[in-house]
Amino acid sequence: MPEPRSPLSSVSSSSPRPRRFLFILLDRFTMLSFASALECLRIANRMAGETVYSWTLQSEDGEPVTCSGGVSFGVDGPLGEVGREDFVMLCGGVAIQETATRKLLAWLRRESRKGAALGGLCTAAHVLARAGLLDGKRATIHWENHDSFAEEFDEVTLTKSVFVVDGNRMTTAGGTSSIDLMLKLIADHLGEDIANAVADQLIYSSIRTDQDTQRLSVPTRIGVRHPKLSQVIQMMEANIEEPISPAILAKEVGMSTRQLERLFRRYLNRSPKRYYMELRLQKARNLLMQTDMSVINVALSCGFASPSHFSKCYRAQYQTTPYRERGSQGTRLSI
Repeated sequence: MPEPRSPLSSVSSSSPRPRRFLFILLDRFTMLSFASALECLRIANRMAGETVYSWTLQSEDGEPVTCSGGVSFGVDGPLGEVGREDFVMLCGGVAIQETATRKLLAWLRRESRKGAALGGLCTAAHVLARAGLLDGKRATIHWENHDSFAEEFDEVTLTKSVFVVDGNRMTTAGGTSSIDLMLKLIADHLGEDIANAVADQLIYSSIRTDQDTQRLSVPTRIGVRHPKLSQVIQMMEANIEEPISPAILAKEVGMSTRQLERLFRRYLNRSPKRYYMELRLQKARNLLMQTDMSVINVALSCGFASPSHFSKCYRAQYQTTPYRERGSQGTRLSI
């Protein structure tokens, strides 16, 4: 499959005016993702020896926005007109569903009809998808939001890449992945030398591509480098909705059920069944906190045929019921 063309690939570095980026700050946005993108543009100007990029900060109503770390940011104004060569970067963070207001979605749809290049940093892919602007596109989002996104937006081809550029749509997984996206855009616009110089200024020695995944490998995450254990855990993670029995898991890696039990006890201090249950309940908690799915549908999505059994297991793990967990979050979409 050919690599999607970068939105900046057709831009001449001798453009008569700076390329403008509009950063739309959403309530409780992640400062790291925003600052990483902005710093790349600032340093690119310095490395190019001229003002190649400019930027403006906007919010839905023009009022200051508080990031997830509690710091308030003043902006240059409310949502406004987007020029044909401007780039819109939505900056998302926690409780992203609450930021997808009718006004913002209508504005995004209107600007997209004009051909605007739209990007979603961190969790902001959710807002683009809610507006229908990622339908038929490849995209990514922070791994913690992956399950809820996949359940809600089946028209989007969701990947686990650190960033994705598909036509004039750009999405990142959060954190420092904004750097990787911006370095690609800068390289396509100004050349590899400038992009590499920006990376050097950032002390960023491992530039990732859209082929790199955002999460650590299973051995790194669990702190154990045992190939068969890693293989079993990968199968568990890939089969949450329809759990696989320990006997079949053991057979798949050429072990007996007893050997698999000993392997999990030795390295993870729990049985395969217990570890699998924790994975399923972790996904259930994410869905309860990040989506409007009914508790029954959440249970089914995580391999529980009985709502009462799901509630019992959930209470044992999190000391609360799924219904109370859902009620305590207040994460309904405000549209």
